[in-house]
Amino acid sequence: MRDVRELTASPVRLVKRHRDPVVVQTLRSAVAASLAYVVALRLSPEAAPLTAPLTALLVVQVTLYATLTNGIRRVNAVVAGVLVAIAFSMLVGLTWWSLALLIVASLGVGHLVRVDEYVPEVAISAMLVLGVTTVGDTAWARILETLIGAVVGMGCNLLLAPPVWVDEAGESIEELARRVRQLMLRLGEQAAGRTPVEQAAAQLHEARRLDHDIVQVDADLRQAEDSLRLNPRVREGLLHRVVLRTGLDTLEICTVVLRVLARTFTDLAKERHSQPLFPPGTGPAVERLLSEIADAVVSFSVLVTTDVSHSAESAEERLTAELRQAATSRDKLAQLLLDEVQRDTRHWQLHGALLTEVNRILDELDTEHRSRRLFEELDRVSQEQRRRRPRLTRLRESVRVPERLRRNRGTAAGRSR
Repeated sequence: MRDVRELTASPVRLVKRHRDPVVVQTLRSAVAASLAYVVALRLSPEAAPLTAPLTALLVVQVTLYATLTNGIRRVNAVVAGVLVAIAFSMLVGLTWWSLALLIVASLGVGHLVRVDEYVPEVAISAMLVLGVTTVGDTAWARILETLIGAVVGMGCNLLLAPPVWVDEAGESIEELARRVRQLMLRLGEQAAGRTPVEQAAAQLHEARRLDHDIVQVDADLRQAEDSLRLNPRVREGLLHRVVLRTGLDTLEICTVVLRVLARTFTDLAKERHSQPLFPPGTGPAVERLLSEIADAVVSFSVLVTTDVSHSAESAEERLTAELRQAATSRDKLAQLLLDEVQRDTRHWQLHGALLTEVNRILDELDTEHRSRRLFEELDRVSQEQRRRRPRLTRLRESVRVPERLRRNRGTAAGRSR
C-alpha cells in the first residue's frame, strides 16, 4: 500500500516541480544561453564566442516584466564592462595590477552609466571578457556577441512566455489562512477549558511566528505581480494584482489582531491561574465564535484567490453567511460577557478587549469593506500609473476616444432608424 502511494505521489511532485522558480529559471537560462552561442558561432569571428551566452544568462529572468525592466540595465552594464575590457586588452592586457585598475574603472563607469543595482556586473563582465580577450584585434567582436546574447535573451522571454505565478501565490495565501484558522481553533479550545499560562504563552509565540509566514507569502505575491505585468497571456493584470495584494493586506491585519487576541488570552490565563479562562456558559460561546471566524478567514482566502466568476460568487455567498452567523454569535457572547462583568468586574478590560479584537476581524472580512477597499486601491494604482507614464496615458486616451465616437455614432444611427 505504501509503494502504491509513493508511485502515485511521484508524478504529482514532478508536475509541481516543473513550475518551481528554480527549475523554470534554470531551463530558460540554459535554452537562452545555448541559442545565443549557436547564433554567435555563425555571426561572430571568434572561435568560442562565450560572451553571447554570458549576456543571455545575465538578461533572462523568471518573469517577462523583470526581463524587460532589468534587461536594459543589465545590457548597459554588460556593454560598459565589455568596452572597459576592450580598452584594457588593447593597452595593458591581463596582469594583477591591471585587474585591480579594471575593477576600479568598471565600478566607476557603472555609476556613470546609472545601471543602479547592476554596477558590480560591469566589473564582472569586464573581468570575464578580459580573461577570454587578450588580442586587441578580436576584442571588438565581443560587442557583437553581447548584442546577440541580449537579443536572444529578450526573444526567449517574448516567444516562450514565462509562467504566470498567480496560482502559486493563491496557494500561499490559502495556506496562510489555514494556519490562521488552526491557531484560532486552538485558542477557542483554550477558552472552553483550563489553560495553563505556559500553554497560552506558547500560542502567543506561534501567533508571532505568523509574521515570518507573511514575509514568505509576500515574496510569492511579488513574483506573481511581476509575472502579470506586461504578459501577453494575461488580461486585466492590474485587477488580479490588486485583488491578491488587498487580500494579503487583510489577512495580515487579521494575523496582527490574532496576535493581540492571543496576548489577551495569555493575560487572562495569568489572572485566572488554575481556573478556566471563562465561566462554564461563556467558554463554549467563545469557542464557537472563534471557530466561525476561523472558517470565515479560509472562505475569504478562497474568495480572493478564485478567478472564475461562478466560484467567486459561491465563495462570496459562503463568506457572507459565515460572517452573519459569526455576528450573531458575537452578540450572544457580548451579552454573556456583560452579565459576567456585572457579577465580577475584575477582568472587564480583558473581556472588552476580546470583543474589540473580534469586531476588528469581522470588520476586515466584511464583503462591503472588501469591495470599498478594492475600489480605492484600484483608483490609487491607476492614478499612480498615470503620473508615472503620462505619455502612455495620453496614447490610451487617444485610442479610446475614437472607440467612444464609433459607439456613439452607432447608437445614434440605430435611434435614427
